[in-house]
Amino acid sequence: MRVAVIGAGVAGLTTAKVLLQAGHDVLVYDKTPDVGGVWSETRRYPGVTTQSSKAQYSLSDFPMPKHYPEWPTGKQVQEYFAAYAAEYGVDRVLRLNTEVTSATRGVDGRWTVETAAGAEVFDRLVVANGVFCEPLVPAYPGVEEFTAAGGRLLAGTEFHDAEEARDRHVLVVGYGKSACDVTVPISGVAASTDVIARQLLWKVPRKIAGVLNFKMLLLTRMGEALFRYLRLRGFEKFLHGPGNGLRRNMLNSVGSVSVRQFKLKELGLVPPGHMEDIVRGAIGLASEGFFEGVAEGRITVHRDQTITRLFARDGKPFAELADGSTLPADLVVCATGFGQGVPFLADDVQGKLFDERGNFLLYRQILPLGVPGLYFNGYNSSFFSPLNAEMAAVWIAAALADAVPLPDPAEMRRAVVDQLAFMDAATDRHHCRGTKIIPFSMHNVDEVLGDLDLDIKARVRASHWLNPIDPAAYRGVTPALVARLATPEPEAQVLAFTPSVEESERNVAG
Repeated sequence: MRVAVIGAGVAGLTTAKVLLQAGHDVLVYDKTPDVGGVWSETRRYPGVTTQSSKAQYSLSDFPMPKHYPEWPTGKQVQEYFAAYAAEYGVDRVLRLNTEVTSATRGVDGRWTVETAAGAEVFDRLVVANGVFCEPLVPAYPGVEEFTAAGGRLLAGTEFHDAEEARDRHVLVVGYGKSACDVTVPISGVAASTDVIARQLLWKVPRKIAGVLNFKMLLLTRMGEALFRYLRLRGFEKFLHGPGNGLRRNMLNSVGSVSVRQFKLKELGLVPPGHMEDIVRGAIGLASEGFFEGVAEGRITVHRDQTITRLFARDGKPFAELADGSTLPADLVVCATGFGQGVPFLADDVQGKLFDERGNFLLYRQILPLGVPGLYFNGYNSSFFSPLNAEMAAVWIAAALADAVPLPDPAEMRRAVVDQLAFMDAATDRHHCRGTKIIPFSMHNVDEVLGDLDLDIKARVRASHWLNPIDPAAYRGVTPALVARLATPEPEAQVLAFTPSVEESERNVAG
C-alpha cells in the first residue's frame, strides 16, 4: 500500500521504518526542517534532557551511543533519531519543511494529502504529529500593554537560547519538568528568575538518596505495578490487596527521601498529599540544579499562584499575581502544557475522533472508531515513548494486512470508554485528552503485542520486574511480524515456517 505518515518524530520515524520493512510505499511529512518532533532544533529549549535514562529511551534495535550521558540532552536525542532514520532508509522518504494543510478521505476510501506543494493520494494515513504539538500559552489580560512596554510572552518551545534572558527579569510559568528544566539555565544569566507555580508537584530524584538511580524504582514492571491498573494481573493483585500497605510505603518512602534530599521543608516547597498521588499530577524527574538554585536565592518559587494580568508601569513590563503582588517581567516563558490537535483532518472525521469532553477515542491508543484507513501513533506518551511507538508501528503494519483480530465495533467502543473512565480516576483527568498512558506504559505494550501473539518470552518480562525495562529485549518483534506477513496463506502453503520472536532475535543477533 501507499501510506502517508504525518509527523517525523519518534512515532512517525518508527512507523515509516516498520512499514518500509513490511514492503509498503511510505512518505513522511513534517513541517520542521529536521526529524525528532519535540527534540527538533526548532522546538527544544535550553536545559532540556530526557526524563527516562538513555537505555530506557532507546529503540529496540538501535541503542543510543555509549558516550551519551545517562540523561541525554535534547540535541543528542535529535541526532540519535536522525541517525536512526539514516540507518533504516527513512531519510529517503522524508518530506521536511512541508506542512500538511488537509488530509481528506474520498469515497473510494483513499486519502488525499494536501500541502503547499500540491496534493498526493494514499491508500492509508497515519497521524503521528505528536501529543505535544500545540503549546498552550494563557491569554493574559493586558498583554498588548505589556508587549508595547517591551515585554515578551512566549511558550517554552519558542525559547531556544538562554542568552535571550541575560540581565532580564524572567518569569517561568509552570512547575512541571519542562518549567524546572528551562528555569535552571535562565537563572544563570537573568537579573531575576521567578517561577509561578499554580500547583506544586512531587519530583523524583534522579538518584534516590544520592545513590539509587530512579530507573530502578519507576522504570521497572514492579514500579509500574505500584499504581493500580484497570485490570490487575498476577502479583499486582497482591500489591493492591494484601500488600497494599507495603505498596504505599514503597512509594511514600520516596517522597520522604525527596523532602530530605532537596530540603523541601526548609524551602517551603513540600507538595500537598503524598508521593503515591504523583500520577494525579505529573510524574516528574527533578531538574538538576533547580532546588539548589532555590536554596541559593537565584530562583524564587511563588507556590499556589497564577498570573492574573500583564501590564506596564513607568514604561516597563510587569505581571500581577493572584495574591495582588507584582513582579517585573521583561520575559514570561510559559511551560504550561500542550494541546493535542489534528487541524488537517476534516470536520466529519474529527467528529468521530473525540468524546463529548474532547478525549481521543482510540482503541489501543492507535485505532479511531469508525474511520477506516486511519491510524494514530505517538498518542501513547509514556516513560518509554520510543518503545511504545515502535510496538504501535508493528500493530499498524499488522492491521494493514488485516492480521489483527479486532473485537466488534461496540466492544471496541466499550473498551475505549472504560479505559478513559479508568484514566480519569487514576490521574484525576491529567491524561492529555486520553493520550498520556503514564504510568501504565508496559501494560500498553503487553496489550498491543498480545493482540498479535508476538510478546517476548515470559522469563524476560519477569526479569523486568526488578530490573529496568530493556527495549532491546523487543528487537525481534518487528522481524517476526515481517516474516509472518511474508509467509504464504495456509491453503497455498507446501511448507511454511513463521519464526517466533525468540528465533527472530537469534537471527538479528547472528
